[in-house]
Amino acid sequence: MILNRALMLGALALTAVMSPCGGEHIVADHVASYGALFYQSYGPSGQYIFEFDGDEEFYVDLEKKETVWRLPIFSEFGSFDPQGGLTDVATGKYNLDSLMKDSNYTAATNEVPEVTVFLKSPVTLGQPNTLVCLVDNVFPPVLNVTWLRNGHPVTEGVSETSFLTKEDHSFLKIGYLTFLPSADDVYDCQVEHWGLDAPLLKHWEPEIPPPMSELTETVVCALGLAVGLVGIVVGTILIIKGLRSGGSSTRQGPL
Repeated sequence: MILNRALMLGALALTAVMSPCGGEHIVADHVASYGALFYQSYGPSGQYIFEFDGDEEFYVDLEKKETVWRLPIFSEFGSFDPQGGLTDVATGKYNLDSLMKDSNYTAATNEVPEVTVFLKSPVTLGQPNTLVCLVDNVFPPVLNVTWLRNGHPVTEGVSETSFLTKEDHSFLKIGYLTFLPSADDVYDCQVEHWGLDAPLLKHWEPEIPPPMSELTETVVCALGLAVGLVGIVVGTILIIKGLRSGGSSTRQGPL
């Protein structure tokens, strides 16, 4: 998908309905967002999602009209009728139409997203790992994330979250790439958004220590040999002293 401002239907408007998480002075151990949704004129498109502590539990696929759990095991602990989400999204669409008219179809402000790429686990060449592309400060929630290996798009091992809500009413999206680290491969997370003048690339490649030069190897070997010889000499001297001390003690008798 190529993002283009020309695709906007005159103006982009957005409405969001989020479950209240409490007052600003309340400190909670856990925070849940039940039925966070948005609907926007681009597409048009929308989203209905349940979150817990900032992680996605499930979302409602608006086209297939079904509940999609972030992890299949989550479905073993509960269920959700997608019709509830579809009804709320329809309400959001109705409210959006009214808000667009009241605001004289004023376009939403495009924020500049912040992108960070990091590894899930410490890198070991040849061992499976996961690259994480965290895209923060997303608004409006229209975004394209593409993984590149050596400059070419990657589709295998790719997954991403839905748009996760934030207290400032912007959004967060996380992309994942499962891969085998290799010294010959470099990776980029490419992000496209209306807040960017051009696609943004965040680069990652394994950090491999440079090989030692021949001179360095020679010096290290010479130092190791010297330390070994010194150890042998010192050990021999200590053994001789010990033997002499033992002999003198043996020859001494009573007065």
